[in-house]
Amino acid sequence: MIQDLLETLPPARPVLLAGPTASGKSALALAVAEAQGRVVVNADALQVYDCWQVLSARPAPDELARAEHALYGHVAYDAAYSTGHWLREVAPCLERDPAPIIIGGTGLYFMALTEGLADIPATRPEVREAASAHRARVGLETMADDLDPATRARIDLNNPMRVQRAWEVQQQTGRGLADWQAETPPALLPADRAACWQIAADPVWLNARIDRRFDAMMAHGALDEVRAILPVWDPALPSAKAIGAPELVALLRGEISESDAVARARIASHQYAKRQRTWFRRRMTGWQLLDACAIGA
Repeated sequence: MIQDLLETLPPARPVLLAGPTASGKSALALAVAEAQGRVVVNADALQVYDCWQVLSARPAPDELARAEHALYGHVAYDAAYSTGHWLREVAPCLERDPAPIIIGGTGLYFMALTEGLADIPATRPEVREAASAHRARVGLETMADDLDPATRARIDLNNPMRVQRAWEVQQQTGRGLADWQAETPPALLPADRAACWQIAADPVWLNARIDRRFDAMMAHGALDEVRAILPVWDPALPSAKAIGAPELVALLRGEISESDAVARARIASHQYAKRQRTWFRRRMTGWQLLDACAIGA
């Protein structure tokens, strides 16, 4: 199947490869990169952080030696990094010849790349602090009630980070998030100028694979990785959203057993993969579906 895919890919056409965690994206991307001399560009919001080699399943040293990789592990654990940062960094990669293969599980990165991203000012620290305090005080539903109707109709009201970000934008700029998004500039890479692939995976098959991979992570240093970050651990940082990190922090602090930590991390990974599948199914309707089993993931 990989050979069939390669025959449809002119070198000048970028490849976008999205898929849920543990679905075999990295292996497919590496095969394409090796065959066509492409650079593999990261589109995963956790793999950008320098603290998560094992826990975020960044490419291993032997994989890095087989093809050039970009935007992996280059951001400090406590640095501010957003979709806008990623979009600015990925832009030069689009000028490469052959064109890159851009791979990841962060749907918002792909949508910003192919549909454009509104130039919304970054949230000031004092506004973020006030927003967090407000959410803790009044709850998510009340915070959502403060938003303008157009924004409420557009965002996921059950997602605390999305609601808080919309509230922050409205408080800081005096304009609703939907109003800002209406002024979205043209996309850097419209989908019709790229080969857009989406890996689809059976949930039962994928969950079993997730479990095996987390066991492998534990065997290859995931706990040591979390131990190294424990003295400066801050659950409010974006890097702290790494799947499994909060559970392993609780283990190291003696709050839960190792078996409980592993079980909870597995469940969190299953839930994350489900959210990814839902996002891709709803937002990437025109992308070519690739069966994870058929590509030998």
